[in-house]
Amino acid sequence: MKRPLEGITVVGLEQVIAGPFCTRQLAELGARVIKIERPGGGDAARGYDRTVKGLSSHFVWVNRSKESLALDVKHPDAKPILEKLVQKADVFVQNLAPGAAERLGLGAAELRAKHPALIWCGISGYGPAGPYAEKKAYDLLVQCEAGLLSVTGTPGQPAKAGIPVADIAAGMYAFSSILAALYRKTRDGIGATLDITMFESLGEWMGFPANFTAYGGEAPPRSGAHHATIVPYGPFRAGDGGTVFLSIQNEREFGRFCDAVLLNSPLKTDARFSNGPARAQNRDAMHAEIEKIFLKLKAGEILERLEKAEIANARLNSMQEFWDHPQLEARDRWREVASPGGPIKAMKPPFNLDRFEARMDAVPALGEHSRAILSDLGFTSREIQQMEESGIIQQGGKP
Repeated sequence: MKRPLEGITVVGLEQVIAGPFCTRQLAELGARVIKIERPGGGDAARGYDRTVKGLSSHFVWVNRSKESLALDVKHPDAKPILEKLVQKADVFVQNLAPGAAERLGLGAAELRAKHPALIWCGISGYGPAGPYAEKKAYDLLVQCEAGLLSVTGTPGQPAKAGIPVADIAAGMYAFSSILAALYRKTRDGIGATLDITMFESLGEWMGFPANFTAYGGEAPPRSGAHHATIVPYGPFRAGDGGTVFLSIQNEREFGRFCDAVLLNSPLKTDARFSNGPARAQNRDAMHAEIEKIFLKLKAGEILERLEKAEIANARLNSMQEFWDHPQLEARDRWREVASPGGPIKAMKPPFNLDRFEARMDAVPALGEHSRAILSDLGFTSREIQQMEESGIIQQGGKP
């Protein structure tokens, strides 16, 4: 069966995470994605580390299944190449610095005027208007501006998320918006201009603490791995030095927790813990009652009690334990993909659409497809050779 986006061509003037994460998913659904990179160094993410068989862990994560065109977009002779690329494209994605696409003649107004059916997607930190329009935006800085650090961490120390959540959020909203625009184009025959920002994307994810603060008068406290308003919810120490995470979501669960896990039925009628707000107000006392029991037990014994009582729980896995997780193995979530450094293990994307296998092709070397792409655009071998010699393009090259 054909993949949903087969026949769709995407041109990505993209870098680092947000743009590439969006286009990788389009590629996995079957689109042809042509990734434009800077000759010599390529996407900056290629140089972040060398941990995956000599390649960057960031780059291999978000760039498989794409074709790499190493093109100096600032070179005057690059313009006809870009024009031919856009002419063939159904979707154009860029996440350059503010104003860079416009200076290259690749802004939404200019390209949509020439190609009304084009779906143009710009991903930026804060958008093309407003007081922050020209402000540089990196993931941590957007986390700060969106208030994430104000509610993440411990009471004495804010902490950023351990993954680039602002980039991922923007990439996901760009991806879903492009899918909606493609559907609308099929139905109504019109293109689209998409303006996706990291700030607004992450801001949407901040809905709980934002509403809590705006209508409650104060922000939810930073509570480490515990929940700011739900108690008990989070990590608890066991007697053998292990840590068990658990979550109580309602009064029925709390009753079972007291009866079958803590073996302390009277606790469920204690006025201090009679409902969610009461437990939150008496968080320290609630935690003390739990640890009084847990410190007498091994982590495995606690988990066994929690399972029998049908209380949600988890172990604190390391990244290696996640990589080796039996659930991923049982659900056949791993595939092998090629890369310039050799075969690497990659997780299947979580589309899980019936009668569909996600495209999981190689991670490209810098400029690996330059010659083939240019030939497809109608340039002759001699013209392509001249482009290589003058430094406009790079063919092959370092990973």
